[in-house]
Amino acid sequence: MSRTPLVAGNWKMHGSTEMTAGLVAEIAAGAANLAGVEVLVCPPYPYLAQAVSLAGSVSVGAQDVCDQAGQGAYTGEVNGAMLKDIGCTHAIIGHSERRQFYGDSNELVAAKFIATQAAGLVPVLCIGEMLEERESGNTENVLAAQLDAVVQAAGIEAFADAVVAYEPVWAIGTGKTASPEQAQEVHAFIRGRLADKDATIAARLRILYGGSVKPGNASELFGCPDVDGGLIGGASLKSEDFLAICQAGAGA
Repeated sequence: MSRTPLVAGNWKMHGSTEMTAGLVAEIAAGAANLAGVEVLVCPPYPYLAQAVSLAGSVSVGAQDVCDQAGQGAYTGEVNGAMLKDIGCTHAIIGHSERRQFYGDSNELVAAKFIATQAAGLVPVLCIGEMLEERESGNTENVLAAQLDAVVQAAGIEAFADAVVAYEPVWAIGTGKTASPEQAQEVHAFIRGRLADKDATIAARLRILYGGSVKPGNASELFGCPDVDGGLIGGASLKSEDFLAICQAGAGA
């Protein structure tokens, strides 16, 4: 089944108004000449509205979202309705850094997933294992627990309008990258896990790879049958590199 690749740039905690103006304009101009790939950028909260105003055909998403759908006494939080209001289309949920440094549990990630969809946004659900979990042969158990928590809370039907991103935590910012064979093996496991619930939804689901994707390895990774694009960190901060990765997605 054909799936349109998605290349998403996660800027993490980088940015300024000057940087956003230049980088989004350059990405938007380059993406206008690409066909067959969806491009998404996810700047920090303060620059989202600015990015939306410059993005053209490029989608804009947030790096996180509050699990509470309504307004109220949740100081420091931003809910999905606010993100939707300023023009965002997606939100990253359960990024490894949120899980590792800020205590986002599987249950909290599931609640954020539900709140994101309730606001009319597309969740980009991140799942992945630490180095010690991989080395102990526990990768599939970790991924299954992260994925199953969302399936149990939201239902398999929710994945008809969602994206999953596999983040091998051991390959983020380390210069290490899963081989295409390793990436394909895990992506196939993720798709198969969901296919046990609904084969049609699983076949249509886009599963991104997020672990040190660069212009030099993007084509090989995206050529794997179950890799449908990438969640890009550092390389998304350089328009030339990010657009080269997007081009690889277009050619996948």
